[in-house]
Amino acid sequence: MTYVKPAFRHPALSQNDLGFTKKDYEGALSTLCGGCGHDSISGAITEACFEMSIAPHRLAKLSGIGCSSKTPTYFLGNSHGFNSVHGRMPSVATGASLANRDLIYLGVSGDGDSASIGMGQFVHAIRRHLNVVYIVMNNGCYGLTKGQDSATADIGSISKNGMNHFQAIDLAAMALELGATFVARSFSGDKTQLVPLIKAAISHHGFALIDVISPCVTFNNNTGSTKAYDYVREHITTAEVVDYVPPSEEITMGYAEGSSAELTLHDGSHLSLHKLAPDFDPRDKLSVVQRIYEARAKKEILTGLLYIEPGTPDLHDLVGTISTPLNQLGTADLCPGNDVLSEINRGLR
Repeated sequence: MTYVKPAFRHPALSQNDLGFTKKDYEGALSTLCGGCGHDSISGAITEACFEMSIAPHRLAKLSGIGCSSKTPTYFLGNSHGFNSVHGRMPSVATGASLANRDLIYLGVSGDGDSASIGMGQFVHAIRRHLNVVYIVMNNGCYGLTKGQDSATADIGSISKNGMNHFQAIDLAAMALELGATFVARSFSGDKTQLVPLIKAAISHHGFALIDVISPCVTFNNNTGSTKAYDYVREHITTAEVVDYVPPSEEITMGYAEGSSAELTLHDGSHLSLHKLAPDFDPRDKLSVVQRIYEARAKKEILTGLLYIEPGTPDLHDLVGTISTPLNQLGTADLCPGNDVLSEINRGLR
């Protein structure tokens, strides 16, 4: 089996302002489970960058560990990329941004990568106003380690390990508390909403969080179904037992602004989504916090652009870094001489 896409391109494919087609923004074939919501998010990122006419070499994609962190392989194959270790993507993004502020930084993470082992790094990236688009592919479980509840799983939710007894961490609410200047939430199956949010986040100056609810097709499956993972394992008749995840239909949904919709997951459970109304003011932080808590009380998931604060400084503005990328600095910049050093020392006395 090959994971290399064919090189053929139809001559009539539409092009953006740079002369690129959408194919130029794709990556390798996905190896995620068939129907995984993460692939929809990858497609939304591809579409947003194509429509914004972003030159692929101007974007750097960064990730940690998890199903979500595999996805940068599946989009923007001609961009810069760095797959770091579990929970450490924000520090790598910080170092890269400080070294070269001219690139667009797109960090991809998961609810385990950001809300558990990487919580400390996630928190400090926000409070430092790192100029990065931070997308969390949030499915409420640890997909790579067989579906345990993550820190974003709702209290009372049922998984293969039983009932979750712990309060969920709301990454969007936490980002607001820490001073993030762009906070949004969406659903992987609603590209009509997600693509514009990604475009807005890329255009934002500062830390931009998009928390995307992305159901796990493997560990949200119905254990009573003959197509379920556990059932197939128990009824395999081949010479050796292998793990098999049957492909499922991707969950998609579109609904009007200001309305609510009930989403049925693969295991038969439900999520209630509520899309913000067009007249909602995302610049009023107190109103945003109140709406989030009201939605939580109703067991709804509020989606849309929750908060934005334009014209705010980012990390470079706060610490006064040089505008030139570090790899372009010459000897005269790095070794200005004793007179400059003496002047700096006098200013510190």
